[in-house]
Amino acid sequence: MNKEDTAKNKSKKFAVRIVNVYRYLCEEKREFVLSKQLLRSGTSIGANLAESEYAISEKDFLSKIYIALKECSETVYWLDLLLEVKYLTELEYNSIHEEALELLKMLKATTKTMAKKLNSKL
Repeated sequence: MNKEDTAKNKSKKFAVRIVNVYRYLCEEKREFVLSKQLLRSGTSIGANLAESEYAISEKDFLSKIYIALKECSETVYWLDLLLEVKYLTELEYNSIHEEALELLKMLKATTKTMAKKLNSKL
């Protein structure tokens, strides 16, 4: 797998985009509440993946990946809401939403594989 294709790298690039969306929402749209929620969940994905690298066990690793998955799902929710209340245009939404769904798929696959591996050891 290309280093650029890893969930860790994608989540960091995604976090940068989330920070930029946050700035845009605050500066251009004067929206501070929903954008803060988006900032927290969207940047937390990569933070949890970074933490997972130093997990003390496979269970701890899986736990961190699950947290990243949940944060990614929450981010998709906030993006959907920002679109519905018209703080984001369809074009703005589509670009970042697609990236969020790609991360979500990667994290789902990782949790499924890891959970299967842990269950087979029982």
